[in-house]
Amino acid sequence: MNILYVNHYAGSPALGMEYRPYYLAREWVRAGHRVQMVAADFSHVRARQPQTGGRVMDETVDGIAYRWLPTPPYQGNGLGRVKNIWRFLSQLWRDTPRLVREFRPDVVIASSTYPMDVWVARRIARRAGAVLVFEVHDLWPLSPIELSGMSPRHPFIRLVQKAEDDAYRDADIVVSMLPKVHHYMASRGLDLRKLHIVPNGITLDEWQGEPPPLRGDVAQAIATQRAAGRTVVGYAGSMGLPNALDVLLDAAQRLQDEPIAIVMVGDGHERVRLAQRVADEGLANVTMLPPIPKAQVPAMLAAVDIAYIGWQRVPIYRFGIAPNKLMDYMMARCAVLHSVEAGNDPVAESGCGLTVPPQDAEAVARGLRQLAALSVDERRAMGERGRAFVLAHHTYPVLAQRFLDAVAGARGAAR
Repeated sequence: MNILYVNHYAGSPALGMEYRPYYLAREWVRAGHRVQMVAADFSHVRARQPQTGGRVMDETVDGIAYRWLPTPPYQGNGLGRVKNIWRFLSQLWRDTPRLVREFRPDVVIASSTYPMDVWVARRIARRAGAVLVFEVHDLWPLSPIELSGMSPRHPFIRLVQKAEDDAYRDADIVVSMLPKVHHYMASRGLDLRKLHIVPNGITLDEWQGEPPPLRGDVAQAIATQRAAGRTVVGYAGSMGLPNALDVLLDAAQRLQDEPIAIVMVGDGHERVRLAQRVADEGLANVTMLPPIPKAQVPAMLAAVDIAYIGWQRVPIYRFGIAPNKLMDYMMARCAVLHSVEAGNDPVAESGCGLTVPPQDAEAVARGLRQLAALSVDERRAMGERGRAFVLAHHTYPVLAQRFLDAVAGARGAAR
């Protein structure tokens, strides 16, 4: 089967996020399918950008054919990002005849977070006689309306709403990473027989054998806190507003006289400001360090006692969450403190830690005290439950097959 995967922000292990398209595609290639990934050469979520020289560039990554389309760089969510989206989609539109003629896709997946890519994917799928899949990462335009306060009457929001409605009407199947979207999608016209839930997950080979050694500064920071008799709380990931790290620092203020230390590793728009807070407030129990390669994340998580993940209190999470970071925490057998209010909660479902309300520093501090007071064996038992949960429900071989089973059903129905 030939699978055309349109994902504006697709990454790879060498480039960084986002990883899901790569991991699914790699499983499909291993199963004997051909995958053509089409992505932009600039994305705000990647650690590195492919070096295309401003031209269309083709390369093969672990058997996956990538085509990078040149797009202008941007910062934030303003006009620059809109121009970047427009450039990507317009080039893909022009490339439709070649893709149909040379690749001959059996399946076309529109998966770029924003839904306007479905218009191009629909055109390709119709010309090729292919199954059209709309893959939902976040609910657009609901996310920018509820998270950024954009007006439903804004011209861009109206455009996005038209694309979402068209996607639900015209796609042969809709794959959602979020588990609690049924009522919302039905309200926008989706026939729920088309809907399939395929969440995020992990890839097993990154968790087999000995992980690469942890970078020296991170290993030393953790070892120093352990030597002082402190319980080490780890955070590994992006440092942006959605990650609610101010709440973690507020909790750290309350824990300054207690044997609990926090080691934060990562990068993002908020990193400089958060580091300044640590310095200005004299938070000696907090260490902030630059990001580590993804391959070193298992080694870091194996070295800490508790892993933290937090969220803002926003209504959009009522549709569910699907965080990659949490899957890593659970695979590493971490006892997890989860600060969230959402439609689903893998920590509570698996019993791998504690869940406390979001944006509540006192609740976070109380939860960390409670986990720190447990014995090593009790925290280890929590971690084992989390790992077992991920292995049963969230490995990419399982998820990739679930995705293909949905596609096979749609192809069978079309015959």
